[in-house]
Amino acid sequence: MVPVFPKISLKSEVEEYLRNVFTNRELLATLGSEETEIKFEALLSRLSHPPAFTSVRVNTCLATIGHVKKLLIEEIQKQFKEWTTNSIPVLEHPKLPDVLLIPVIGPRINLHRHSSEVIVGAQCGNAVLRGAHVFAPGILSAPKYIDGKCKRGAKEFTGPKVFVGNGIAELSRDQVFCSGVTLRGIGIRMTEAVYMSPSFDNLLPGFVFLQNLPSVVVSHVLNPKPGERILDICAAPGGKTTHIAALMHDKGEVLAMDKIANKLEKIKQNAKNLQLQCIKAFCYDGTKALDTEGNRDGQEGPPYPPESFDRVLLDAPCSGLGQRPNMACACSLKEITCYQPLQRKLFRTAVHLLKPGGILVYSTCTITLAENEEQVAWALASFRCLQLQQQEPHLGGEGMMGAGLSRDQLKLLQRFDPASVISRDFDVYSSELDLSQQVHLINSANEDTIGFFIAKFLKVDGV
Repeated sequence: MVPVFPKISLKSEVEEYLRNVFTNRELLATLGSEETEIKFEALLSRLSHPPAFTSVRVNTCLATIGHVKKLLIEEIQKQFKEWTTNSIPVLEHPKLPDVLLIPVIGPRINLHRHSSEVIVGAQCGNAVLRGAHVFAPGILSAPKYIDGKCKRGAKEFTGPKVFVGNGIAELSRDQVFCSGVTLRGIGIRMTEAVYMSPSFDNLLPGFVFLQNLPSVVVSHVLNPKPGERILDICAAPGGKTTHIAALMHDKGEVLAMDKIANKLEKIKQNAKNLQLQCIKAFCYDGTKALDTEGNRDGQEGPPYPPESFDRVLLDAPCSGLGQRPNMACACSLKEITCYQPLQRKLFRTAVHLLKPGGILVYSTCTITLAENEEQVAWALASFRCLQLQQQEPHLGGEGMMGAGLSRDQLKLLQRFDPASVISRDFDVYSSELDLSQQVHLINSANEDTIGFFIAKFLKVDGV
């Protein structure tokens, strides 16, 4: 890959912390100092780039994957009129029967850069690199020519900048900076992005859900069955919640919790959009979801008695260092390392709420040992009732050394590691791919993802 962006910008203390994680004693003894350092630098570089594929989860409760694939190709052709049918390879994932994959084309290093600059925030820029247009709240500054009469809002920006593409302004400076209300519409419609990826703004509502590949894998690993009672303990915004319900064919009960009210509304809205009826969402702190008093009086929501659920998903709050693209992270080391105690409180609750014989899946979208493999080592030492289980499907790599887990235990874990990405050496795509080309692209999709971690446990008896 030709480097268009620098490596992710981190505070020096955070970068040093991560360097120690990815060059820990166990890794150094196995790989050597040169290889561990090369992998660490590759990780920092790749975090600033988007994954090689956009993954789309099909709502199989409403349509077949073949039907949605046809609709998706038609929609992409409308967005990229210069593409022919043969240049849009929408691929069906062989191990995830509800996933379609669309290659992200780029980086396009020969784009003509327009002389007038609109500056957007880092999060907005990250979204643009994954196919989004620029919405008004993301605009930080705009040139005078957009509306010379407006005197408010920055006209110039002197901080570090990264070119993400060209677009056409759809709002004036006056509308962006002086309207007196928070605008939500498109401010810049992207016409030439550094990375070409379809915009999914209101695209095929109800039929598709835009979701990172490892996040789709999580629900398949949980393997919910129709008629079961399942808890998603930290559920917002509801991508995994709705996936669980779909895998159950909307038969059973999915209880979703989040302690932030406006995030809870997002879960409800996603369930409504996907026409799923078995989801019940509650605004509640997951660390307090265990009823130790026995005074429920028939209430439907939390807290719940011990051993209430057949399966529990704990997609834990985390430092989020695996998200891509991420060109800049302003978090301090204290902020990065504060999640482990909260994750353990949630994990304890999850274990107590799980029935004997039930399945607990723990996941994060981060890359640290403290929030991933160290949590597994702690869980196995703290709860004799838990046993690590083989994951299916297993598309990522094994767990990372450094937390004292055995090689056999590491093989049962699933870590999606951007530092291990294979060469991204394809620039021209075609839907008329031979088998070897398809295998190459699917392997790229499985490896070139966000950073993510999954562990699966069986509860063999009481806590």
